[in-house]
Amino acid sequence: MNTFTIVLIVILVVLAALAVALYFFGKKADKAKTEQDQIIEETKQTVSMLIIDKKKMKLKEAGLPSYVIEQTPWWVRRSKAPIVKAKVGPKVMTFLCENSVYDLVPVKKEVKVTISGLYIVDVKGIRGNLEPAPKKKSLTTRLTEKYNSYRAENNNTNSKKKKK
Repeated sequence: MNTFTIVLIVILVVLAALAVALYFFGKKADKAKTEQDQIIEETKQTVSMLIIDKKKMKLKEAGLPSYVIEQTPWWVRRSKAPIVKAKVGPKVMTFLCENSVYDLVPVKKEVKVTISGLYIVDVKGIRGNLEPAPKKKSLTTRLTEKYNSYRAENNNTNSKKKKK
């Protein structure tokens, strides 16, 4: 047999084994997620709070209680998580936030929040609806907009000069 075909067969076998492993890992993760969602649904409550600050930072730097950090897997401890500091009654507390809700959380405003332990599940505005902050435009988008506006201005001035 040709060495090239042997290498291709080995690569295909490894890819097939990887696909099977990912399938079973995905099923296990999905089952764990549904169990966690069920626990969150059972323990959630609505609270009014004043949002002080929100950032994406590492769990160790966030100032969360030590038992929260101990319960998280080692690979999650190093990644950045959405953290919200808020005043609930007289206490200033640190909360973890769901990624989909993080964009809706307004800073320096009072909101009604659905929490489950130290985890923010949902946000509702007390006075009016909440809108996510506008996304920053990329550098290329800003440059193309400037270029197009500059070009439009020059076309208008050139057409005026031709008419005279």
